[in-house]
Amino acid sequence: MNVEEEVERLREEIQRLGKLQDDGSYKVTFGVLFNDDRCANIFEALVGTLRAAKRRKFLTYDGELLLQGVHDNVEIILKPKPAAAAEATTAVPVGTS
Repeated sequence: MNVEEEVERLREEIQRLGKLQDDGSYKVTFGVLFNDDRCANIFEALVGTLRAAKRRKFLTYDGELLLQGVHDNVEIILKPKPAAAAEATTAVPVGTS
C-alpha cells in the first residue's frame, strides 16, 4: 500500500471512529485511533501515516509527533472534503434564482 492509499484508509477509519462535526469534519482522539484493533492491523506506522495526512492538509492536530499514552487525548480533526464543505455552506433556497 502506498502513502496515498494509506492516507485514504486513514480518512475512512477516522470517519468510522470519529464524531461528525457541524462543519462536516470528523474528530477523534489519538488514543482511540492507536488502540483500535482494526487500525493496528491496517497501519504499520500509524504516526507516519498521520504525519503524511497532515502534510497533505487532510487533517490537523496539535504538535508534530504523537506518542502513545502521552498524547492519547490529542484531538485529530479530519477536514471535510472540499465538495462536501462547499455543499454545506452554499445551500440555495428553493425558488430563488
